[in-house]
Amino acid sequence: MRYVVGIDLGGTNIVAGTVAEDGSEMLGLVSEPTISEQGADAVLGRIVKLARASMAAARGKEIGGVGIGSPGPLDTKTGIVLLTPNLGWTNFPLRDRLAGALNLPATLDNDANCAIFGEWWRGAARGAQHVVGLTIGTGIGGGIVLDGEIYRGASDIAGEIGHMTIDLNGRRCKCGNYGCLEAYASGPAIAARAVEGVEAGAETALPQYVNGDLRKITAQLVYEAAHDGDDFALEVVKDTSKFLGAGVASIINIFNPQVVVICGGVTLAGERLFGPLRSEVKRRAFKPAVDVCRIVPGELTGTAGVYGAAAVFIKHTWGHL
Repeated sequence: MRYVVGIDLGGTNIVAGTVAEDGSEMLGLVSEPTISEQGADAVLGRIVKLARASMAAARGKEIGGVGIGSPGPLDTKTGIVLLTPNLGWTNFPLRDRLAGALNLPATLDNDANCAIFGEWWRGAARGAQHVVGLTIGTGIGGGIVLDGEIYRGASDIAGEIGHMTIDLNGRRCKCGNYGCLEAYASGPAIAARAVEGVEAGAETALPQYVNGDLRKITAQLVYEAAHDGDDFALEVVKDTSKFLGAGVASIINIFNPQVVVICGGVTLAGERLFGPLRSEVKRRAFKPAVDVCRIVPGELTGTAGVYGAAAVFIKHTWGHL
């Protein structure tokens, strides 16, 4: 049995694990903060360190290569990260630099593609032919899997779901556009909307969770307060579900998938988010498309991108999954 190191590079954390060729096990799962402000070379150094640590934990196994998922846009053929608003990189040859450092063949794909491919291979979308997914964290990514293949489009840009416009004159997004879904429903955007409400005088216990330091409010704290019954936090979560519902309804109308899988920290909100989200989708999308589609949280919490990055390597290099 061969093994592949899968690496999930995110705006906040890097995660690596060594995955069996058939997906049956993962060894040496390790992670640490990305610290993108230190620059691309420093981040690459952390990626290499984590990959080596994971391989050390899989000592005795045959390591056939490494797959990495990175925020994009990127060029999968040349292995170059073209632009990453959440990392600040431009034209960085990540695949070849990583391959050279580890002396292993490598593949590069979009991090969200990898997460959704992982959920298709080993998680919540297993067995489905037509899958669309969202990854919600520092930003919002997306992935499309059609008949077991990642759909990348004509220039590797397909699946940038976070940058669909849901409000023509809305909030400014990190990408430079206005009204992107990411500007409303990513982790930082959820926190920002909560802080704005607190500053506007909303009655909420949220400041007590951070000892009055509103800079420490995160999306996870909003979910926690909602779970505790805080009415304002519940309202923020409900608004988030409506924003996501508008985006997911568009996806369902365009792609008619069997499964829409939503990954990332937002799933911590549970049915407080997914219930209203499904209702919003039902209100907005065509009934025949809604009737055949399951909208589900991801199952591979924290590891979907690792499984998917490994799967991309296996599919691309060895021709099977």
